[in-house]
Amino acid sequence: MTRKERFAQLERIAQERIVILDGAWGTVLQGYNLTEQDFRGARFADHHRPLKGNNDILCLTRPDIVREIHDAYLDAGADITSTNTFSSTTIAQADYALEHVVDDLNIAAARIARAACDAATDRDGRVRLVAGAIGPTNKTLSLSPDVNDPARRDVTFETVAAAYRQEARGLVEGGADLILIETIFDTLNAKAAIFGVEEFFDDLGERLPIMISGTITDLSGRTLSGQTVEAFWHSVRHANPWSVGLNCALGPKDMDAHIRALARAAGVNVSAYPNAGLPNAMGGYDEGPEDMVRMMGPWMSGGVVNIVGGCCGTTPDHIRAIAAAANGQAPRKTWACEPVMRLSGLEPFTAAA
Repeated sequence: MTRKERFAQLERIAQERIVILDGAWGTVLQGYNLTEQDFRGARFADHHRPLKGNNDILCLTRPDIVREIHDAYLDAGADITSTNTFSSTTIAQADYALEHVVDDLNIAAARIARAACDAATDRDGRVRLVAGAIGPTNKTLSLSPDVNDPARRDVTFETVAAAYRQEARGLVEGGADLILIETIFDTLNAKAAIFGVEEFFDDLGERLPIMISGTITDLSGRTLSGQTVEAFWHSVRHANPWSVGLNCALGPKDMDAHIRALARAAGVNVSAYPNAGLPNAMGGYDEGPEDMVRMMGPWMSGGVVNIVGGCCGTTPDHIRAIAAAANGQAPRKTWACEPVMRLSGLEPFTAAA
């Protein structure tokens, strides 16, 4: 089955029911209690920097674990599984002096996910898709890293866009069906990602569907760079994404008002994959599958969302419970936005028709 055929099936599914996305990667990997040797493997045995915590490198050194997690999420009911590539850009991998393996990371991660999806489809005939996950990097374009020097930036728009372009190329080469630009705390970073990904699509001669997911960093209802949910949507809608949504930072209770605001504003599919609550004093997450379902249930029964999943602290058990709760629920209805001028700063602006 080709990429286009898989996505056509996903489109049909999305018209009929809520689509299920997978859950967390980082917190699940932490549960394996991996050692420095697991992260190094044979390939990086003599690398001059510590690698423990670089979860993406496990696609090269412990692909068996990465495959095991994909399989668990797919068995739990996920229609889309995201690649283990949250930090697979040259910018993020610079912390480990591994910029030179970024292509290998993305290709390997997508191949593992692709193999898991194909195996699951072979077992039961239900199509599964790979979302090539692109994280926000550890640099910000909108904000200075030095409060005493507001004009300072540690990276340029062109550098960020080029890093995302490279990541997208590797993900698609490895077999990704969609590109997921996620956990966006700085909208300018997201715009650089969109620019870089679209440049790659021009090179490819084909445009893959894009999913975009922002992060509301606190109860004020704004991204770290200060935008409201609706202003964020105005800033990225030019990318014509297949979906827009929110993930990370908040649990479903605290995300509720914001995901509803996005559902009112956006004319495309809306996704929501919150954390399993807020971190506790030990850095863990306390909301179990039933807790998540109790709070996310009204989104699914009330036509608020099209795509649901989980972020930090969620597990295959969470996704299984979410998928069961979504079963039989009609997806949110999308619509064509009225063609008027929509601008955004920190707040949205819509011109009168």
